[in-house]
Parts: sequence; structure tokens; C-alpha cells
Amino acid sequence: MKLVNCLSSLTVASLLLLQTTAQNSNTALSAWPVHDNGLNDVVQWDHYSFKVNGKRLFVFSGELHYWRIPVPSVWRDLLEKIKAAGFTAYAFYGNWAWHSASDGTLDFETGAHNFESLLTIAKEVGLYVIVRPGPYVNAEANAGGFPLWLTTGAYGKLRTDDPKYTKAWKPYFEKFSEITSKHLVTNGGNAIVYQMENEYGDQWEGNPTDKVPNESANKYMTELQETARANGIDIPVIHNDPNMYSRSWSKDFSNETGNVDIAGLDSYPSCWSCNLNECTGTNGEYEAYKTINYYDHFAEVSNTQPKFFPEFQGGSYNPWDGPAEGCPNDIGADFANLFYRDLISQQVSAISLYMMYGGTNWGAFAAPVVATSYDYSSPIQESRGLWSKYSETKNIAMFTRVARDLTLTDRVGNSTDYSTNPSVKVTELRNPETKAAFYVTVHADSTSSSVESFKVHVSTSVGNLTIPQRGGEIVLNGHQSKILTTDFKLGDEQLVYSTAEILTYSVVDGEPVLVLSVGSGESAEFMLEGAKFGWVAKNPGSSHTSFYREGNGLIVSLSKASKETVIQFNNGVKVVVADKAAAYNIWAPNLTNDPLAPINESVIVSGPYLVRGISSPDRYTLALTGDSKVATSIEVWASRGVKRLTWNGKTLIAVRTTYGSLIARVPGPSKKISLPRLSNWKVADSLPEANPSYNDNSSAWVDANHNSTENAMKPDTLPVLYVDDYGFHASSHLFRGYFAGPASGVHLSVAGGTAFGWSAWLNGAHIGSFFGNNTFGTEQGNLTLSFTNATVYTNTSNVLLVVQDNTGHGLRDQATNPRGILKAALLSNTTTFSKWKIAGTAGGEKNIDAVRGPLNEGGLTAERLGWHLPGFDASKWSSGSPSLGFSGAGIQFYRTVVPLTIPNGLDAAIAFSLSAPSSKLLRAQLFVNGYQYGRFNPNVGNQVEFPVPPGILNYNGDNTIGLVVWAQSEEGAKVEVDWKVLWTTESSWTVGKTDDLRPGWTKERLEYA
Repeated sequence: MKLVNCLSSLTVASLLLLQTTAQNSNTALSAWPVHDNGLNDVVQWDHYSFKVNGKRLFVFSGELHYWRIPVPSVWRDLLEKIKAAGFTAYAFYGNWAWHSASDGTLDFETGAHNFESLLTIAKEVGLYVIVRPGPYVNAEANAGGFPLWLTTGAYGKLRTDDPKYTKAWKPYFEKFSEITSKHLVTNGGNAIVYQMENEYGDQWEGNPTDKVPNESANKYMTELQETARANGIDIPVIHNDPNMYSRSWSKDFSNETGNVDIAGLDSYPSCWSCNLNECTGTNGEYEAYKTINYYDHFAEVSNTQPKFFPEFQGGSYNPWDGPAEGCPNDIGADFANLFYRDLISQQVSAISLYMMYGGTNWGAFAAPVVATSYDYSSPIQESRGLWSKYSETKNIAMFTRVARDLTLTDRVGNSTDYSTNPSVKVTELRNPETKAAFYVTVHADSTSSSVESFKVHVSTSVGNLTIPQRGGEIVLNGHQSKILTTDFKLGDEQLVYSTAEILTYSVVDGEPVLVLSVGSGESAEFMLEGAKFGWVAKNPGSSHTSFYREGNGLIVSLSKASKETVIQFNNGVKVVVADKAAAYNIWAPNLTNDPLAPINESVIVSGPYLVRGISSPDRYTLALTGDSKVATSIEVWASRGVKRLTWNGKTLIAVRTTYGSLIARVPGPSKKISLPRLSNWKVADSLPEANPSYNDNSSAWVDANHNSTENAMKPDTLPVLYVDDYGFHASSHLFRGYFAGPASGVHLSVAGGTAFGWSAWLNGAHIGSFFGNNTFGTEQGNLTLSFTNATVYTNTSNVLLVVQDNTGHGLRDQATNPRGILKAALLSNTTTFSKWKIAGTAGGEKNIDAVRGPLNEGGLTAERLGWHLPGFDASKWSSGSPSLGFSGAGIQFYRTVVPLTIPNGLDAAIAFSLSAPSSKLLRAQLFVNGYQYGRFNPNVGNQVEFPVPPGILNYNGDNTIGLVVWAQSEEGAKVEVDWKVLWTTESSWTVGKTDDLRPGWTKERLEYA
């Protein structure tokens, strides 16, 4: 085809765009200064991207929370999976509450409280780190990560420069900064930026365009930065605006105090919750797959800084009333495909997905808005398993890791004029130095799921072309986007253009190996400069490949992509064209721990479920590590000098192909895991407090005798019955109120958060329950209860027992809303309560369980006495199964011990399932080796499956399983309990020794009866 014939198909508008490309690109680069923070030039930035040690970096990052997976050895498993997906970085929140059980105490050493190994593993694995310490983190965590002792109102106005609040946060922030400082990229580590606060868009009073400063907020942000600097943080400090309206903390928008080095933005275009009704206030009326214009916002607010998302939607949390399986249909693989490419089309060069691994809200970490699971429909599932969303995310992340020219691009055009189909819009990004270009294609209406075929007008080093040239068309099959490249460097060679997406490439023995990805059954075309001829070396029968000489290159046309086709060229270049299914199982591990993953140190591997890493113990051997679900073939593009492959330490029988790769076979799991039955249950009453003769003079109880509170929300009756005012914070609480004299009932107003519940007994007789309400934002349960079904003593003392299930404190300004009884008024003209007592977590803020932390236990008898802990002797208890249950309103605790043996070399995900076939008016809590790993509230929530990670589960020994069953009605309750293996892999990763994470029962617990 002659170039002039190709040009005749271009529209006039397209020609104008293409002709101005060079002019725009040549003048743009010099306009943008390179910045540093004035302390060093290790991390720099400009309008285009971050630079680390002088090298431009496309930041593709994902969030995980160490405090949601309290097993340090599992952190390595997750970071290896993030690295394997092509990411250059990961991010994590701190959690002040996890480290501080009481004012004046900090724990950064015990078990998973020592987050330092998270930073050490990052260096070993080869990931940069975005550190986000707080003090406030939100994260749908209890009180947004604030320690619960901070919620009483005694610490001034939170998230301001109030001296009381400042005095509270400084010790935590100082220590967190000091620990992190040892792991900065400026100090030999991998932490590259440090976040100030979180989603704190409070820089301005009123409309941000008026720029009236909020002095308190500005002083607070300044104090945070000064504290970080004073404790060794010399990397850039960042912030994440909660929305495009706030326009806070950017030096490009104002010169106010409190500005950070680099301002970023958060966005959740598909709603951060599986309940779409929660999100209309931020993004307007929800419309699936509707993209958002960020480009103009960054141009206004942070034009000399990289377009940076410290949080972009990785998934959505599942609220109490959300579907049991979450909402993967809205935010699954298609979401990742479309939205992450859309960000690239808007010149975004730094993205951190929230969440990459969500995990579990074990204990009382969850705020009231979300149930136990924090799976977040993340690329890595709560069970640590991988699914199609991980694979789709991997494919775009792997591309950004090798597309170095993408870190320096101008946005040249953005219109349907580039396309031969008006239903398809194309954005052109062009590198002003190398002239490489990236054409991002998408439906003109991003919400469309239609199948569209088209060609694209592109500008290349060989002229203006319309591609594909030799037949076929590019296809957007539903909710899809594709990035086409032109003038892409492959070592010393050059890809002139490709209608298939680049997945990755490597240089092996000086010769490029390029991997292209295309939809199964779709056509593909590419042009390789300098090649004179080529041939199909693998899968020749199904690819229908044709070759055309064109100028100083060769055009290759495949009419139908199927599995993997290998094409070899006379200049040594090899191109692997993989359909989507095959591309999902292609990996590019690196022989170094450099997050930038040098191209000539990368090895392309095809076939396994997961390739974690690669090393070269000697010049003849490549040692691969990874996971396999089944026995499968593996293909490795390795140097001709490599004679031997090993997989997880075992030598493979490898054969060299005619086109240069090594093919072998890796084994699957050698054994099937069989779980023992959950049987031999023991049971005991966990509500002796309902008995009027119960003695509440033990260490478990405190006198509720406060007649005032510093909380801004004052109670309706006295004494104050706010649990946090008495040093009790997490999970369940018990209140015993005494009165003598006639009364016909009681009015109770109790605050406990969305989906919480409570029950009441008078002199041992159940008088009623609040079953819970999963309506978003509902915090109180108010009832007037009659004493008709109970005996009221007129001449002696009566005891009212209230048991409250506290689902946690709210977020942001709601964090200080009280938990406990707001009003307790007897229905009587003469009688009032004479005294109250409160019980909560054994030891209160003393936090006698240092390993599991301050949010794991509540105040039920079973928890206070440690019945849920390994080593407690329940041999004298009665036998009884939760599946048989009990009658009447009450609380019973079931306990069993079961052995578990996971063979060496296997990794497995195990989950418990709970169901209640006969009664829904119940609340249940699952404990595994002392950790609260599930809340089952069938009346208000839908979660029935509860994954528990290795390390919490003892994979080679006994496991103590405990279940609290709380019947809120006289119908009683029963719960079916089972466990199952979700998946098994043969794996290089092992959980290792974790005995120290499962401390056992001690006799000191007896004082809390």
C-alpha cells in the first residue's frame, strides 16, 4: 500500500490534529519545571511524572492494610502478588487505634503491630512505598482509625489545631515517622512519599474559589509536616483531596500555609459502596461505566505536578445490607479495563488503587457502615485468591512498567476524528522527546457496551497512517478500552505501530521479545521497523498470519488471535501474540529488586497461575517461584546460556524450542486437603449477668457515676452511660441498672451504630430487644419496654440488664458520637435508677491482650474470661452443638478444638460458613484461636462466609473455634457452622512459624467474672 493511498482516507480534522502534533510536543516540554522538596533531589516531579534517582516512574500502586491482616508473614505473600502484577509500588494506611490502646501507650513492636517488616519486604520484593500514617485515615475503620479513647470529647475538636488534639496525636505521629524514616528511598529504603492526614479538604472557608483560608486547618497541616520533618521524613509529603470541589493543599492553586509538595485526588466513579444509594452526593446520579473528566481539574489545581491519584477505585466496600458476594459485576474486570486506561488517556502517571487487597474487618475494626468483610471486590480477594480483575489489572500495570515513554507525554488530541467509527473516541498522547505515541481508544459514550469495529488515524515515523492497513479492524467488545502504540522502542529495534496492545517485553541475548495482547478471535496488525521477513514459529495453523514488506519494515497481519502465536523475524525480534485468556497467564519477573524492573533483566514466563519471582543462582540456571493450581506447561523466554529451570526448588525437565524459549511442565498440588468435621462442641451460658443474684463487684465492672461528659452530645438522663467515658470501647457492653420501687416499664435509647442491636432483661426475664437497622447512617435504637412479663419487686432492689452489640464509631465528624445508653427512664412517677454499672473488654484500656490488640474483644462473659482463647479448659462443660441451639432469649458460647494439617508446599484458603435456618433474630460472633473473625447478623446483614488467613488458623496443629450465639427473642437460636477449602495451590510461599500470634489463656482472666 502506498502512503498516499492511506492518506486519502483521513479526514481534514484528523490531518490538522496530526500536523500540529510535532509543534505542540516540541514547545511543551520546556514549559514545565522539575521540582524537589528542597531537602534533596532523590524524589523529584514535574508536570509529567515522578522521578526517583533521576529516572521517570509511572506509579502503578495498590493499597493494603497491615492491621487488617495481622500476620506479618502473609504480608510477603500479598506484596509478591502485587509485584507479580506489574506494579511499581504499593500503599498502606497506618492505624492509630491499632497501636494505642490508651492515651499515653503505643505499641509498634508486638506481633503485627510492628509494621516495619512491611517496609523491609518492599525493599526485598522491589516495590516503592506510599506511606499514609494518618492520624486520621477513614478506611471505613472504627472511628476512621482514631483510637477510641479519643472519641469521648475530652480531646478538643479533632482534626484541627486544638492543643488537646495536638497533644494526643503527636506521640503516635512522631513514632510512626521515626520508624518510617529508616526506610525512606533517601536512606536506602523504598518509601518515596509520605501522606499528610487523609481526605482532608478543609483548607478553605466556604467556596474554594474565594480562597478564604481555614486558619485552624492550615496550622494543623503545617504542624503535621513539621512533625514529620523533625522525625526524619525527608521525602516529598503528599495529600489526597476527597473530591474535585475541595481544591486543598496544592502549591499551584495557592501559596497558603499547609500546602504539601504534591497534591493528589481521590475518586470512586463507580461508587465506593455496593449500595449505590450512598454515593449520589459526590458523583451525582450513578451511571455504570461513566467516566469523569479529571484533566481540567488537574490543569487548574496542580498543573506543575504529576496527575496523581493516591486513591482511585479498586473496588467497593460491602455494607451490611449489601449482597453476600459484594458487587463484582459493577467493578470487576471490565471496570479495570476501562477506567484505568481512561486515566492514562487523561495524562495520569501515578495511580494507587484502593483497595488492591482489602482483607477482613476482624475484631471491631469496622465502622458501622461495613460488615466483617473488607474484600472491596479487590483484585486480590479476601481469601488471597486471584480472579479476572487481578488479571485485567495486571495486564495494564505490566504495560505501564515497560512503557517508559508514557511517563513523559503531552495530550495532543481527544476526539472521534481519529476513528473511522464515530462511536469510538481516541485520545493521542505523545512523548515530546522520543515521539512515541499512545492512542487510547474507547466508546464515545463510555457507558456503552456495544461491540464497535473501527480503524484509527495515527502519526508515525513513517508517516500518517490509518491502521490496520492490510485488512480487519480494531474491536471494542463491550465495556472495553485499548491503548495502541506507535514508534515504541524495543531495545535497539522499533515497533512502528500495533493494533494489539503491548503487554510487556524483554531483551534476551540482545534480542527483543515482545508480547502483544488481543481479544480472542480478533484480528491484529503490527509493523516492525528494519525487519525484512518473518515466519510463524508457534501456532501457525490458527493465527492466519500474513507478511507485507513496507518501506523499511514489515507489516504482520493476523486475522484471528488464538492462544499464543510466536512470530520470529530475521533481525532477531520475536513477537508473542496472545489472546486475552493466554495473556492473563503471562508474567515478567525481574532478576533484580529494582521497582523499575530493567528490561534486560526481565524474564517472560507463560503458563502458571502465578509467578512470584525469579533468580539466577548460577549462569546456567533460572530458579522460578510461584503458585500452580493444576499441573501445567510453562514457557520461559531465557538466554541461550540457560540450561536448567527449577520451580519452587525442584528441577524441571526443560526443552529448548526452535524459536528459543524453554518449555517444561510444573506440578499442581500433590495432595488434596481434607478438613475434619467441626464436632465435639462444648457449651456454656455467657449471660450470668441476667440473674439478679449475680455479683457485679468483680474487676470486670465499673461504677457508672459520671454526672457530666465532655462529649458534645449530652445524655437525656444521668448518670452518663457512654461506654467510652469509662474506658470501654470495642464490641459488646453490659449495663446493670438498679432501682427499688414500682415501675411499669422503661424507655431506653441506645446508640451503637448501623446494624447494632441490644437486648434487655429485668430480674432475669427477657423484656425485649432492638434487632438492628441496616439503614445507612442509623446509629440509635429506641424502645419502650413493658415489665409485664417480668417480676418487679416493690420493696427490694430490681436489676435491669442491657446488653449492647456496638458496631463501632462513625467516620469523620461522626467519630465522637457516643456509644452506650443515651436515655434510661423508668415508667414511674416515683422511682428512678439508684445506680448503674458497666462492663466491657476485660481490663478496659489496659488491653491485656497485647498481640490481638485493643479492638478484638468485647465485654461478654465468654470474652472477659477468655473462653475463646487457646488453652482454656472447657472439659467440664456440657456437650452441645450450635446447630441444635437453645430456646429462650440469651447468650451461649460454643467451643471446640480441631486439628489441621496442611502439607508442606501447599497454600490454601479456608473459610467458615454460618447459617441460621430456623431463626433470624440472632447475633453471632466467630472466634478462631482467640481472634474475632466474623459477625453473623442474619436479620440485618448478608455475609455468611468468613475467610480466615493462615497464621490466625494454625495450619499444622490444633485450632480453637469459638462461637457466641445471642438469641434476641424467646424463640431461641441455632447456627449451622462449617468450614471449607476455597482453593489450594502448590506454592513457594509458606506462612512459616506463627505460634507467637496465638497466645493462650491465662488464669488472670478469672478476675473478670
